[in-house]
Amino acid sequence: MNIYCLVMAGGSGTRFWPESTSKKPKQYLQFFEKNSLLRESLLRFENIIKKENRYIVTVKNQELLARESGEGEIATNGIIFEPAGRNTAPCILLSLASLEMSGAKESDVVVIVPADHVILNKEGFRKSITRAAETALSKNKIVTIGVRPTFPHTGYGYILKGEEIGPDLFKVDIFKEKPTFDLAAEYVASGEYFWNAGMFVAPIKVLKDEFLCCAPEMFCWYQELLSNLKDPARLAKTYESIPANSIDYAVMEKSKNVLVLPAEFDWNDLGSWDALEDVIKKRDDNVVASSNGQYFKNAKGNIVFTPNKMAVLVNVDDLIVVSNENVVMVLPKKDSQEVKNIVSTLKNSREHSSLI
Repeated sequence: MNIYCLVMAGGSGTRFWPESTSKKPKQYLQFFEKNSLLRESLLRFENIIKKENRYIVTVKNQELLARESGEGEIATNGIIFEPAGRNTAPCILLSLASLEMSGAKESDVVVIVPADHVILNKEGFRKSITRAAETALSKNKIVTIGVRPTFPHTGYGYILKGEEIGPDLFKVDIFKEKPTFDLAAEYVASGEYFWNAGMFVAPIKVLKDEFLCCAPEMFCWYQELLSNLKDPARLAKTYESIPANSIDYAVMEKSKNVLVLPAEFDWNDLGSWDALEDVIKKRDDNVVASSNGQYFKNAKGNIVFTPNKMAVLVNVDDLIVVSNENVVMVLPKKDSQEVKNIVSTLKNSREHSSLI
């Protein structure tokens, strides 16, 4: 079995603003490891996917960041550039064409994962990915990795499991979009749902066939993508013609050939600053993601990110405190989602738009 991985790293989200910006998105940040989130994503494939079969998929303006994160951990020409951001379905279609151009066969298996998630149990990850690849190849299916939910999260998509066709292996009944809290609570209580981690494993031919079946308006451009890979101008024009859509909407939600395998590892997509509580051990009852020393007195439940600065917190609880060379941000932890509104406001500000 020959396996490739595609690590999707083209996002420009700013949920970790002010540290994450359009010029340096979350996947290139270092929160608690010596490596960026993207590099950690690549390192998780050690011992299961050869370096020459590992690829980063991103946009051209992130090239330097991607090369730095991927140094020594990807193929010689291991960065696939999207001509423009058009969501995950066109991105994956382009990536499949690029793999084939590089010598991949239709019978080879590809593992598609996001670049900005945190997984601490690396051995469990490798075990799950190996089983997913073996299952996908033997059953000629797409296998997605489902994470058992631990609480009713409204920011994740969900997967309803169907018939069990093997030990801890299920048909996918349906993909569910981000629910309300009450609905998410019902999903978790039922024990029939997984969080959708956005990880997909399949032989290349199976993915192409499912694009043809579920999204023919996209797949009709595949041969033209393949033909134009070495001509940037023509490739950009072709890519612009492909409808922008996510892989979930375009293929996964319509396909009858998707199985779900429960993850044997922890998982966190780091959707906001408060998510750091789940992946970083507390120091003196606070989470210190980065600082040049700290002093806490009668302070607990705070999240601190102050690179190269000492953090001093006295008589305050449950705050997010972030400081870099341009911005100081302090807000209650319960209001972590307000970062989206801050970014939205600054985008419309002539004076401060450069900060995002």
